[in-house]
Amino acid sequence: MGREAEYFSKDFDWEKLKQEVESNPSLSYHFQPFNSISPSLPSPSQDSQAWNQFHIRHSTGRFFKERRYLLKEFLELLSCDEYSKVLEVGCGNGSTALPILRGRDNITIFACDCSNEALERANKMIEVSNVGSVAHRFHLFHCDFSTNGFPKWLACDSCQGNFLQKQHNQFPDAEENKHTSLNNSSSLGERKCCTGGVDFVTLIFTLSAVPLHRMPSAIRECFSVLKPGCLLLFRDYGLYDMTMLRFKPDKRVGFREYMRSDGTRSYFFCADTVRDLFTGSGFNELELEYCCVKSTNRRTGKSMRRVWVHGKFQKPF
Repeated sequence: MGREAEYFSKDFDWEKLKQEVESNPSLSYHFQPFNSISPSLPSPSQDSQAWNQFHIRHSTGRFFKERRYLLKEFLELLSCDEYSKVLEVGCGNGSTALPILRGRDNITIFACDCSNEALERANKMIEVSNVGSVAHRFHLFHCDFSTNGFPKWLACDSCQGNFLQKQHNQFPDAEENKHTSLNNSSSLGERKCCTGGVDFVTLIFTLSAVPLHRMPSAIRECFSVLKPGCLLLFRDYGLYDMTMLRFKPDKRVGFREYMRSDGTRSYFFCADTVRDLFTGSGFNELELEYCCVKSTNRRTGKSMRRVWVHGKFQKPF
């Protein structure tokens, strides 16, 4: 219980960390404008290949631990209606999907990733998890949501049009029907065109791996498949996180954007950037804060200050 609590405690003040980091001359290169005559814009296939190689190297699954803290951070996943549908974007090896499946025995997860290796790892992880009745509740598919968008079977053009109509009409009975019509338990069986959209989208340490210039279109894709009134749950790397400060100057590929030696990318968010990205795509902000966690490296005894951005965003009714 104690170890889980570390994930959502406030161990230090983000503003004080900001002042400390920005006053350190040895770290000043992180905050200088990024100027490049030929900016590094990898193709989607290069992104996918880099993540394929990443998951091959970490095939044991020890790199990603099951994110059991998510159900405490996002209580809506436990209190949602029966037969709710979750779209997990960037599922990796299944470390996000597994605790959700454990926590609710009647929730359905559609999980995608741009890496086929990741999908294989996720499938294997769920298979050996001993979670009951998983086969019909966990559906994997390959997708790079930042370039190709989501498949139409998730939310077809007709259903997306209906979502927009509901938002624009603002029916008087919307409040009464939002739990029944938007979380209809028979939707998977009755809709012949698609699944009818989803009740939750999870973006857990996924958006930071998308090149900055593709983030707005990626978020709009999430918005398009989410039912009106439903939630996008967000958690990702925050500005001044320990891992950001470890990057050397030659690893910068943009402002607050870095490329690891294996070709995978990472962007570090400030709260204002997250707010602008999501509200600019039509979402309403419900929660947005820094999660500041101090932990200790057991091998070296060194203290590590981790910063993540936590957010909840709602698609308007």
